[in-house]
Amino acid sequence: MDTSRWYRSFAEVEARGNSEVYEEWGTGVSEDPAVLALIDRLPEPRRQPNLIFGACRHLGAPVAPYALFRRWLSDNWSEVEQLAQTRTTQTNEAGRSAVLLPVLGLLKGPLSLIEVGASAGLCLYPDRYSFLYDGTKYLHPVDGPSTVLLECATTGSPPIPERVPDVVYRAGIDLNPLDVDDTDDMRWLESLVWPEQDHRRRRLRDAAALARVDPPHLVRGDLTSAVTDLVERAPRETTIVVFHSAVLNYLIPTARDEFAEAVHALPCRWIANEGLGVLPEVDAKLTASPEARRGKFVVSLDGTPRGLAGGHGQSLDWLDQTHTAPAG
Repeated sequence: MDTSRWYRSFAEVEARGNSEVYEEWGTGVSEDPAVLALIDRLPEPRRQPNLIFGACRHLGAPVAPYALFRRWLSDNWSEVEQLAQTRTTQTNEAGRSAVLLPVLGLLKGPLSLIEVGASAGLCLYPDRYSFLYDGTKYLHPVDGPSTVLLECATTGSPPIPERVPDVVYRAGIDLNPLDVDDTDDMRWLESLVWPEQDHRRRRLRDAAALARVDPPHLVRGDLTSAVTDLVERAPRETTIVVFHSAVLNYLIPTARDEFAEAVHALPCRWIANEGLGVLPEVDAKLTASPEARRGKFVVSLDGTPRGLAGGHGQSLDWLDQTHTAPAG
C-alpha cells in the first residue's frame, strides 16, 4: 500500500470531522517525503496512521500543529519505531457496543459472548453499560444506570431491544491480551484515543473500572485456531455469539477467508463490525449508495449486512427493517 495515499485517506475519511489534529497530521505526513521515508522503514502493517500517531502520543508527542509534531517525530523517531514494532492498534472502544446491541437483541438469550481481537475485553459487557439512542431512548442494566453511558444516533429504525441482553458467559481472544489492571496497558489504550476525544478517554477509564470488578476470560492465541476451543467451552444451553469489531482488516485476505469458513462451521452466531472491503462477500449484499457507505463500518449477522456504523459506535444506519434474525 502506498504510505502517502494511506495517510491522506486517513486524514480525509477517518479523521475529518472527528479530529482536527489527526486530520492535519495525516495530511502533513502524506505530503512529507522525509517523514514518509522513516515510516516506510517499518513493515507495512506497522505503518498505519493510528499506530504511529498513538505511539507518538504514548511517548509524549505534543498535540500541536504539524510543524511542531514533525520536529518532535524527527527527534524521537528511534523510540517511535521501537514502540510501533512491539505494540499494535488495540483500540478498545466500548462505544461500539451501541451498534452491536440491536443485533444482539435479535438473538434468543441467554447469550455466551466470544470476542475475537478482544484487546482488554471492554466490548464484552453490553449488559453492564447504559445506552442512549437518538437522545431520547435510554436502556439501562437490570440493576440500574451504569457509570458508562454509550450514545448513538440512528437512522432506519433499528430494533433497539427493551432490555439489555442476558449474558452468562464472556470470553475473548487476542494475540496480545491487555490487562485492565496493568497501568502501562491502560496508558497504551488511552494513547490510542484521538486527541480531542476526551469523552472517549473518560469512557475507556469507566469501562475498565467495571471490567476490573469482573475481569473477562481472555486467551492469547491466533483467532482462527482459538475460536473453536472457546465455542466448545461455552455453555450449550446458550446462544453462542462470536463477534469482532475492526479486527479482520489486520489479516491478509486468505486468513480472513479461513476465519470466516471456521466460524460458519461452528455452532454459533457471527456478528461482524468491519470496514468496507474487509469482508467482500458481505459488502456485495449492500444496497446502500457509495456515499452512504463512505467512512462507515458494515455490521452484519451471519454474513448478512444489517447496518452501517460509525467507527467508534457513534452512529448506526439500519439497513434491514424486518427485525428478524436469519437462521444460523
